[in-house]
Amino acid sequence: MLKKVPNVTFRTRVRDETIEGPNPFRWEDKTSDDYFAGKRVILFSLPGAFTPTCSTYQLPDFEKLYDDFKAEGVDEIYCVSVNDAFVMNAWASAQGIDKVKVIPDGSGEFTRKMGMLVAKDNLGFGMRSWRYGAVIDNGVIDMWFEEEGYSDNCETDPYGISSPQNILENLRAVKKTEAA
Repeated sequence: MLKKVPNVTFRTRVRDETIEGPNPFRWEDKTSDDYFAGKRVILFSLPGAFTPTCSTYQLPDFEKLYDDFKAEGVDEIYCVSVNDAFVMNAWASAQGIDKVKVIPDGSGEFTRKMGMLVAKDNLGFGMRSWRYGAVIDNGVIDMWFEEEGYSDNCETDPYGISSPQNILENLRAVKKTEAA
């Protein structure tokens, strides 16, 4: 595929121990290079934090399989969603996520530039990401896992192609082929 990830700036919130009070976080801009340059990562995207499939299967399963991905040469796993930093951080915390890192794409700029922005007005969501996964090597998409049926206001929520189990199986198959 050899497509580079788009260069955008993400508005994140990071914990800062020098800040006192009930909200010890500060704004920090991160770029695509901060996340993707010089490493091999899994990126997966989903329609929204706190939604059923995303919270029951996708995010928790990537967390559970994190060490398996590391064993296959993956440096980081990122979850991106068209949600703001407050929502993404609260969702990761509520899910007990320690290993997978969440990326807020509040404006949908990254998702739009990836070609994955869809309308989900039928669900009251507005513009969100289509569900997909990718293996990205130094900012270049190496493997792509897009759910079928990409469309605005899709009546279904396909999930399987971008599941961590499928991505891991494909990584292992490529490794076996390269070793043969």
